[in-house]
Amino acid sequence: MLGSLGMPELIVIFVIALIIFGPRKLPELGRSLGKSLAEFKRASNELKSTLEEEIRMEDQRINLEASRATSPSAASPIAPDEHPTAEPVAQKADKTA
Repeated sequence: MLGSLGMPELIVIFVIALIIFGPRKLPELGRSLGKSLAEFKRASNELKSTLEEEIRMEDQRINLEASRATSPSAASPIAPDEHPTAEPVAQKADKTA
């Protein structure tokens, strides 16, 4: 049921809590415990998703670096003025004038 706790153990724990806190305080404590557990679960799920996202982004970065290192164009990058589609500055000035 709850790990190694069986039904008799849970009943004993509930009775002791009822004696210690009383019937009026016990529902309030139950709600507080439930809210605390829900907040803890939400925070742990958020942390897990953040870690998974960081791992995924790191894998993408490593794959990108590996592909750049193995591609032939990465070894000799084209300078902006040598790019086939780039126009020289003088030609751009003539077109605007």
